[in-house]
Amino acid sequence: MNIKFLAAAAAAAFVMIPAAAQAQDDAAAPTGAQPYVGFQVGYHDLGVPSDAAPPLEIDDSALIYGGYAGVDFGSNIVFGVEGNYNRGNGPIDSEYGVAARIGMRAENGTIIFARGGYQWVNLDLEGLTGVTNPPAGIDDTVDDWLVGVGADIATGGSARIRIAVDTITFDSVRPTIGVNFAF
Repeated sequence: MNIKFLAAAAAAAFVMIPAAAQAQDDAAAPTGAQPYVGFQVGYHDLGVPSDAAPPLEIDDSALIYGGYAGVDFGSNIVFGVEGNYNRGNGPIDSEYGVAARIGMRAENGTIIFARGGYQWVNLDLEGLTGVTNPPAGIDDTVDDWLVGVGADIATGGSARIRIAVDTITFDSVRPTIGVNFAF
């Protein structure tokens, strides 16, 4: 799976937003706390330069999959907090983080949001460098600030389709797609 495929999938999903919006009846904006839980899959390109560690061949991209949970407050202007945990393949063992988010809710219930927080990425050094049994003592966790944008697209009922793109310190790119359920 490559970044071009995920970008095309994200673009196709954004094209479908008007159709999903048209299919919705005008929904009353919820009030009070609105908790949700979701599952996602994505692609995380760590952004390691190809000449960062010659003569090693760096593989800095991974398929990620996991979940997230959060709570939103507000009706038309939405603000909240969200945590995430993902497993990965290749250079990423796992990643986890927390972010605050702010957004706007459309009449059909779709939320367009921006978020900012902190993310930790546990690396698989063998998957990253291709070196079997890398030297002991090398820190295999990187962490830094995360920022991103996305949309929770209303589908009717409590389910929403999520499309998001995040970056960690503007070095990495992490597009994801998922589904979440409000309760």
